[in-house]
Amino acid sequence: MIRLGTRSLDRVVAVGAHCDDIAIGAGGTLLAMCLARPGLRIEALVLSGGGTEREQEERAALAAFCPGAELRLTVLKLPDGRMPVHWDEAKAAIEELRGRSDPDLVLAPRTDDAHQDHRGLAQLVPTAFRDHLVLGYEIVKWDGDLGRMAAYQPLSPEIAEQKVRLLEEHYPSQHRRAWYDREAFLGLARIRGIECNARYAEAFAVTKLTLNLGE
Repeated sequence: MIRLGTRSLDRVVAVGAHCDDIAIGAGGTLLAMCLARPGLRIEALVLSGGGTEREQEERAALAAFCPGAELRLTVLKLPDGRMPVHWDEAKAAIEELRGRSDPDLVLAPRTDDAHQDHRGLAQLVPTAFRDHLVLGYEIVKWDGDLGRMAAYQPLSPEIAEQKVRLLEEHYPSQHRRAWYDREAFLGLARIRGIECNARYAEAFAVTKLTLNLGE
């Protein structure tokens, strides 16, 4: 198992189609980064849920998932499940985000996600963030679209447990969903941990990665 890191990680962009996507897909990674790097600047964009209880949940949740970070969150009002027909608005939001940020890392959905909103957002991100490391997070769901991943962020048991606790605490609107529970989140983290020789992990897809091995 090869372990690679970044020489500098000061600015992170995290995008989600829905409130809770970022926390489910990369909440453990956010916790690990923020605890290791106080003052990390995080720019987050969510395409739907603006002006609803979901936005309130998201603001409280991401504040908890990003302790000590300089967090800026924008939550838009695109209709849930209708992103493909609001492509221009989503594209404009991603372009605007790129115009005000030049991150060291982008966390986004993966391009082979079965949900049309996730997949559409994932396709838009590299059109704006062309020279950035983009890690595509995964979200367990009814569609059964989990696949073979390329990159892993090991999580300590403490971080994995904290992620699940925060998901349970901050998104009460999702508790009715059959897949939204402790067993699902820790189970997937345990499987991804096995795959990278750790107890727990979050896994990411990487569409394109440029190496610089000569320095």
